[in-house]
Amino acid sequence: MKPKIAFMGAGAVGGYVGAHFAQQGHDVTLIDPWPEHVETIRAHGMKLTGMTPEETMTVQVPTMHLTEVQSLAKDRPIDIAFISVKSYDTEWATTMIRQYLAPGGYVVSLQNCINEERIAGIVGWGRTVGMIAARISVDLHAPGQIRRTVPKGGAAHTVFRVGEVHGRVTSRVEQLAAMVAPIDSVKVTTNLWGERWSKLCVNGMRNGVSAATGLSGNDGDRTDEIRRFAIRLGGEAVRVGQALGYELEHIGNLEPNRLAEASEGDKAALEEVEAILIAGTNTGARSDLQRPSMGQDMLKGRRTEIEFINGFIVDKGESIGVPTPANAALTDIVKRVYRGEMPPSPRHLIDAVLPPM
Repeated sequence: MKPKIAFMGAGAVGGYVGAHFAQQGHDVTLIDPWPEHVETIRAHGMKLTGMTPEETMTVQVPTMHLTEVQSLAKDRPIDIAFISVKSYDTEWATTMIRQYLAPGGYVVSLQNCINEERIAGIVGWGRTVGMIAARISVDLHAPGQIRRTVPKGGAAHTVFRVGEVHGRVTSRVEQLAAMVAPIDSVKVTTNLWGERWSKLCVNGMRNGVSAATGLSGNDGDRTDEIRRFAIRLGGEAVRVGQALGYELEHIGNLEPNRLAEASEGDKAALEEVEAILIAGTNTGARSDLQRPSMGQDMLKGRRTEIEFINGFIVDKGESIGVPTPANAALTDIVKRVYRGEMPPSPRHLIDAVLPPM
């Protein structure tokens, strides 16, 4: 019997992966709080688009509103529950689905930030698994419609990484990887925490920058001052992760030490890192429509995850004595933009007062 799967959150990433699972014939239920989104999927299916015609499909997938979750008690228990909500909603979403888990069921964090500890606090470490979606960039641009704005990774880039919190390879993460493989490239990782922190570095360089400036990812990288501010963000995050003892993977296409050195004033490293970032805007690696998720949230008037990305980096840095002035500045700016104290603008980062590189 195929595992029974539930997605708590049918937004951009959860809806994308969940719809692909349904298209492959898995027993999937999407659960989401947005009524219009739920009703659109029920009436017309989930429409997926991408950068090639082959990625366009409409998938019929069972979907329910949060108010209907109690009806899960009528069916067999959930074997795999994906948490794909914003980080600030992690605890309640995990608590809601916990009572419907099978005895051997487990919870997968398919989220931007590092939420495994929050999930484990509710269901236990033995029922907690991590899944990272790296450089995927998907956008829920209308009810029941998700578009992918970057090409599939394939052999060039491993998009999904699945891992146990203890780092060992188990049958359940191998099963997860096999389920994800038809969607895009995937690997089972023995370095979940290093992978997580590396993804946090990427998000730290992009999400808040888009939210604060109103720029797309490409436009941010094409602007000298914004690009260098992002390098400062990434370099600080690398140094915090290293101080915490994580074995960092590449930060996108960037080698962690070179990124940190670039942020600290090494001219050769800065030239190298800037060249890689600028090249990324000209290769078709992402469309000019690509806007990091926090930039999308700001446009929609939704609460951002800034406290769980750059704010998290600041908090961890303070706890171990590693300074993170750029991340602290960005966290404050994004909060002020969200509160409506000032509009998004590149000037916020261009004018930010930071110690010299």
